[in-house]
Amino acid sequence: MLGFQNLPASVLQAGAIFLSIIIEALPFVLIGSLISGFIEVYVTPDRVHRALPNNRFLRILFGTFIGFIFPSCECGIVPIVNRLLEKKVPTYTAIPFLATAPVINPIVLFATFTAFGNSVKFAFYRALGSILVALVLGIFLGFFQTGSILKEQASPLHTHDFSHLSGWKKVGQALIQSIDEFFDTGRYLVFGCLFASLVQVYIPTSILTRIGHNPFTAILLMMLLAFLLSLCSEADAFIGASLLSSFGFAPIMAFLVIGPMIDIKNLIMMKHSFKTSFILQFIGIISVVIALYCLAIGGL
Repeated sequence: MLGFQNLPASVLQAGAIFLSIIIEALPFVLIGSLISGFIEVYVTPDRVHRALPNNRFLRILFGTFIGFIFPSCECGIVPIVNRLLEKKVPTYTAIPFLATAPVINPIVLFATFTAFGNSVKFAFYRALGSILVALVLGIFLGFFQTGSILKEQASPLHTHDFSHLSGWKKVGQALIQSIDEFFDTGRYLVFGCLFASLVQVYIPTSILTRIGHNPFTAILLMMLLAFLLSLCSEADAFIGASLLSSFGFAPIMAFLVIGPMIDIKNLIMMKHSFKTSFILQFIGIISVVIALYCLAIGGL
């Protein structure tokens, strides 16, 4: 029987890195899943709709910042936003919420703070970048986009009504939702941790050095990486922190900001209800704003 001591040193190193990342990240994924599950059951989009201000720009700001108190993982944000749009919440309020809610909520910011060695800098610039993207999206939808962003024949995404439940049944349903989300997002975390550990061990340092010499290329690479990995926002900071020494501040910030906004699973869900033209606009605006933002802060 082959023992661990007979494995190549690089495999053992990758395994150790993989375990260290996943052990750090799992508690935050669990906490985020619990909060998201209870929000799914106890907080309805109707309550958010009743709180909307009358001024258009204030509605953009409302959608941008409501994620602080109405957090949601990006894994479940699309159905929530779809429900908000069904309730006639303006696009320039709902889409900024889609962009910021998975980033500026306290769990994700605390996970970012912890992942980078109790660094306020990374948490602050991650939140700032997502807010900037949301404001640009809101202004575009509120003042320049005139057509509908939803498909005319789109059927509503599957949502649940828990209003008929009471007491412990409601708590139980919230826990069921939390467990489903935890296992659903956990698989993305595992693949992300594995990829990050393999990058650190097997990608030649010379390649990373060449990438590091071109900040713009490094930023684009990390944006693409965030899209492909499709990590949960409660855990991606730990992946980013593990790659910081190889790529530097600005590319990692691009990874952290764009990941919760554009990933494979989100786009698949968006394709169900949103027009392709809007999805392309959504991707284009977010990518350009984040690239410029990260280039601007690259010297920090």
